[in-house]
Amino acid sequence: MDQPTFADEAFERYRKRTRWEQFLAEMEQIISGRELCSVIKPFYPKLKGAGRPPVLLKRMLRIHFPRHWANLSEPVVKEVLYDSPAMRQFIGIHLEREPAPDETIVRKFRHLLKVHNLGGQLFVTTGEYLQEHGLNLGTSTNVGARNSTKRRGKAGGTRKCT
Repeated sequence: MDQPTFADEAFERYRKRTRWEQFLAEMEQIISGRELCSVIKPFYPKLKGAGRPPVLLKRMLRIHFPRHWANLSEPVVKEVLYDSPAMRQFIGIHLEREPAPDETIVRKFRHLLKVHNLGGQLFVTTGEYLQEHGLNLGTSTNVGARNSTKRRGKAGGTRKCT
């Protein structure tokens, strides 16, 4: 993750680290972008002529995984990228230098993975990394949610790590 800026430190003196930030920090340490990128790289678009250059592959992977972990739609991902400093830090977006990728870019990446049947391969590889580190990320994971028997009729909704 990037080093915090002066503004981060100076204006958030009493800030506490959230469960989501802790989770992303753990995933930062566990998931190897290089190996995962090699799975997608042969299919990822290259810059050809004029036009908007593609977003870095590593960055798109860092958007893709939290999107699934938090069960976010493409439009919500864009909002979260503007709203969440933890997500921007994990993905490597600095709003003072660049905008966050829009929902069309995120959707095209999801379609690329679907067309080439790469999504399953990525999650299998990621699952292996997590198991090596003694973690199990369930499919219904909702990081940071509170247990509420009133809302769901049963206990649940927290991060599954064993």
